[in-house]
Formats: sequence, structure tokens, C-alpha cells
Amino acid sequence: MSYSWKSASARWAAPVAALGLLAACNTSQTSETTSATAASDSTATAKPLADTAATASAPLPVKPSGPKPAWGPGIHPEMQAVIEQLTAMSGPTPLAKMTPQEARKAPSAADAAMATMSKFKVPTPPSTADTMSRAVMPGVKVRIYTPKGAAGALPVIVYYHGGGWVIANLDTYDASVRSLVEQTGAIVVSVAYRQAPENKFPTAHNDSFAAYQWTLKNAASFKGDPQHVAVAGESAGGNLACAVSMMARDKKVQLPKYQLLVYPIAGYDLNTPSYLANTQTKPLNKDLMAWFFKHYLRTPADGKSPMIDLVHANLKGLPPTTLITDQYDPLMSEGKMLADNLQKAGVAVKYQNYDGVTHEFFGMAAVVPEAKQAQAFAVEGLKGALK
Repeated sequence: MSYSWKSASARWAAPVAALGLLAACNTSQTSETTSATAASDSTATAKPLADTAATASAPLPVKPSGPKPAWGPGIHPEMQAVIEQLTAMSGPTPLAKMTPQEARKAPSAADAAMATMSKFKVPTPPSTADTMSRAVMPGVKVRIYTPKGAAGALPVIVYYHGGGWVIANLDTYDASVRSLVEQTGAIVVSVAYRQAPENKFPTAHNDSFAAYQWTLKNAASFKGDPQHVAVAGESAGGNLACAVSMMARDKKVQLPKYQLLVYPIAGYDLNTPSYLANTQTKPLNKDLMAWFFKHYLRTPADGKSPMIDLVHANLKGLPPTTLITDQYDPLMSEGKMLADNLQKAGVAVKYQNYDGVTHEFFGMAAVVPEAKQAQAFAVEGLKGALK
């Protein structure tokens, strides 16, 4: 396995231009026409909470305004600035004390990143992808991102967004998807699976596999190459991506060429070292993970399903993997354990942990240097597999 740990001394300078296009809700960024949908799936269009239009003045250095949080003595300044913005935008009630319906309306880390871009005059570059929506089956849709001006059959990445199977939507993770499109040259199919508590386990997992199968069958209709398909996801989406690979293996369906797992939910043990060390972290902590499990799982017994408890699942025969974790994240321990166990099962693994950043950092390349690094690391594996 290829391991790499990013320390504070190895950080890059903050990028001026965004590689993650943090403009999920900016209608000038997309050629797609969308309409409001039920809140229990992940297609609903969120309203922007910050003006992300590029400004004529030069970007300012992204710096925090206050002291480091007690839970993050080693947090890096750009990440801290985003967390400060998230705190300022959020009310006094934590997500874990809200109903799912309330939590879906609360500001997200992506909203905070967009607001940080606006505050520090970080410009949003023009979109390099065209989008369109397709229905997979009742309740399940995909948004297809195609590189502008693309010709010929392109490789395809099926992407699953995060949100604990309960909150967030395609717009929340638009920045990550656009980064993958721009840097790989692949088409990305972003999946809006049904969410809990309206749709309990294993609905999101079954929807995700159905969307993967739909992509294999229909790739050629949107300029994709059905023989070169990978899966990717963040957080709950990382869990779904790995579960889709397992389901493809078990059901004798064409295996993904590669899987990118970014801080995946990989277990049901809320007492790992990183869970115990991250009880107060933002945007994700132990209480919020317990809340996600409460709303998605039918009973605690579901937590032992191999689709949830990836670290104890049969991982043999899965595709080559890039796995990314971060320091201030309850999921860090299980992410590393999953990387270790994939390697023990004979899977080729590239693993990297990023210090000084939190859960949800991956799509923040416009303002967080480690996100730019993580995206480059992710793209390296994907491009090699999708040649």
C-alpha cells in the first residue's frame, strides 16, 4: 500500500483559483434546468447563502479571525476560516438536535466555503462542464456532468454524495464533482438516491447500485464508455461507492475499474480512537454520526451489515482504491482501518491522511490548500485506471 501522511510542515500555499467550483447553486454555472423535488431525495436545489460571483479586486489571504477551537489546536488557518464562517451562519441548535427536515435547511460546510470565497474575494472560474438530469427509476435521478466540447467515448465516474444518508443533495457536493470532471476529463454521473428517515436502510444502497447498473447500460447514450466506469463518493457516499463495488462483485455485474473513497463511513463502532477524539468537531462529530445512524438504520442490527460495517466485510476482489481521510474527523480511524483491510484482502490501495483539516474539506480547493492536494491525489489514481 502507498501511504502518505501530510503534516503541517508539508502544506502548500493557498490557491488563487478554485479547482473545486464552489458554486453549486449559481445558475450561471450550469446548463441544466432543475425543478424542486421532495425533500426525502437528494435532488432538491439549495438556495445559495453567499454571493460567489467573481470580483474585480484581487483575492485576499484566507485567514481566521479568532483563536483556534478547543477541539482543533492544529487546525490550519484556511480550514479554520471556513469553520468560523459555518459557526457564524448556523444557529445555536446543533444538527444532532434537529429533525431531519430542519437539518436539511441548515447551512452546510459547502455554504460556509462559498461564503468564505465571497468574504476573501476568491473568484469562481467559469464552468467547464455541461449538465443534464436523467431518471433512473421512480425516486432516483442522476445529474450527468460532461466536459464542455468533449468528443468521442469518455470514461465515466459514478459519484455518490455525502450527508449521512439523511441530509445534503447534489448541489451540496457540486464542487467536488466539477473538480473531478475538470481534472480527469471524465463524465461524472452524480446520483440522487432516496434518503432517510423517509427511506430506511438499505434503500440508499440499493438505489446506488441501481444507478451504477443504469450507467453501465446507458453510458453510450451520453458519450460515455461503458467499459471504463469507476465509482467515487464522500462520507456516506464513500460508503455507498464501496458497497456498490461489493454488490457488483457478489452479483457478478461488471466491476468498477476503480474506487475513490473520501473519508468514508466504514463501520458502526462509535468508540474508535477518532470518534473519542472528535466529540465536538465541526462539521461532523460523534453525536451527529449517531444521529445519522438512528435515522437511516432500521435497527442497530443493520449496523453490522457488511454494507455499513465495511471494515469487517469481505473485501476480496474489489477494485483498486484511493482512500482519503483527515485529522479532525470521527471517521478517520475506520477509514485507515478500511485501507489496511483492503490491502490485506489483496486490493491495491493508495491511502493518504491530511492533517489540519476537517470532514468535508475535499470540495474546498478554492480556499483550503489541502483540498487541492487531495483532489490531485484522487485524480492520479482515477486517471491511471480509466485510460
